Amino acid sequence: MTKLHVKKDDTVVVITGKDKGKKGKVLVASPKENKVIVEGVNIVARHTKPSGQGNQGGIIRKEAHIDASNVMLYCDKCDKGVRVSVKVLDNGEKVRVCKKCGNTIK
Repeated sequence: MTKLHVKKDDTVVVITGKDKGKKGKVLVASPKENKVIVEGVNIVARHTKPSGQGNQGGIIRKEAHIDASNVMLYCDKCDKGVRVSVKVLDNGEKVRVCKKCGNTIK
């Protein structure tokens, strides 16, 4: 199993593809497939049939997976996507730190 550099509820910036430059929150992280779903990014149209009573068919727009390598963690202080390192605090807790400014990311 692969470990991702991002996790659920992280704010990320898309660095390549049709949605380059967009910023959003990670809704789903799938380490096994190395993919993430980001809010408002990679919107696809899903054509659905009405199934059962009361369920209406039509075109539903929703977010699709994108590769995790196409996103970077967002640093509020730097105001852009950044690389991160892991720093161990005195109490043994691990935190992610921005490589550029040293700001702690969540």
